[in-house]
Amino acid sequence: MSEESIYESLLRKGVSRRDFLKFCSTSAMILGLSSSTVPKIAEALEKKERPSVVWLHFSECTGDSESVLRASKPSIAQVILDIVSLEYHETIMAPSGHAAEKSLKDIITKKKGKYIAVYEGAVPTADGGVYCFIGGHKAIDICKEVGSGAMANIAVGNCACFGGIPAANPNPTKCVGIKDILGGTVVNLAGCPMNAENFTAVVVHFVTFGTLPALDKHGRPLFAYGKCIHNNCERRPHFDQGQFVRQWGDMGHRLGWCLYEMGCKGPMAYQNCPTIRWNEGTSWPVQAGHPCIACASPNNWDDAYPFYKRMEGVPGVGWQANADKVGLGIAAATAAAVAAHGIIRAATRGKGPSDKEEGH
Repeated sequence: MSEESIYESLLRKGVSRRDFLKFCSTSAMILGLSSSTVPKIAEALEKKERPSVVWLHFSECTGDSESVLRASKPSIAQVILDIVSLEYHETIMAPSGHAAEKSLKDIITKKKGKYIAVYEGAVPTADGGVYCFIGGHKAIDICKEVGSGAMANIAVGNCACFGGIPAANPNPTKCVGIKDILGGTVVNLAGCPMNAENFTAVVVHFVTFGTLPALDKHGRPLFAYGKCIHNNCERRPHFDQGQFVRQWGDMGHRLGWCLYEMGCKGPMAYQNCPTIRWNEGTSWPVQAGHPCIACASPNNWDDAYPFYKRMEGVPGVGWQANADKVGLGIAAATAAAVAAHGIIRAATRGKGPSDKEEGH
């Protein structure tokens, strides 16, 4: 563990007390905790040392590291330099070659049981795991060695959590998620990529309470993956009114109508994207006009495909028939209203003001 507390590191970086407490409040909000826990979070960050973090890369695109690098609440400087002590990260660390390998070996031997291991990417298992080597060692062996000495294991991104794209059919290298290699408790911060704010919240929870947050059956923190995207989506009122986008760029698309007919998988997806959002909390894919692809769900690259086609029979949710009924009901009601208007107009024609006088 770093000898400097999180709060001391923040002060050294010029962070004000006000901003520190604001960060504590934001962390409590993301974790779904009441405001009464803010003082406890503040106290923990003031007194406890920064946890050492080893961040590993396997079969992936580095998208989750890119997500962290673009985080704004907190900034990357706060995440890496102030909240955690990032001691090994192959993409952004200064050492390379043998020096980098020595850094990793020193950490896992000298700080055994005192570091957090973060994994980005799936692990190939076919032919003994020969399809991913780092520093002359197979990814599967590195994962086992580092994971066995970590005080907490966190998988970030769908590839590390469930195999992601590398594990999609036909999966020739037999890629799997970190949980399948390590067993035990692995926190899955799923998504493509994961939201950096959820990662920070997990670390804050661990530092504050000494435990990992409550997880769902897929190992995902309930605070971030406990609610259906469909129920928190700003387009939900249009779904309920049967107002669906039918073609890219049509009037409904420009007006922000529901993307269900365009393949949106929001009704089968669980994540806090609609509330935490991206780009400094200003937007997220559905708000920007792109359907959800259930990127935080296991096997989404197979189960949710094709992404731009309305999905049939999503398991566990009875919304599909309802969508049909709502859409048909609205259409029928609209048609009936138009017909009634025509009948009334025909019956009253000649008895009231002319079309010209009415302004038609």
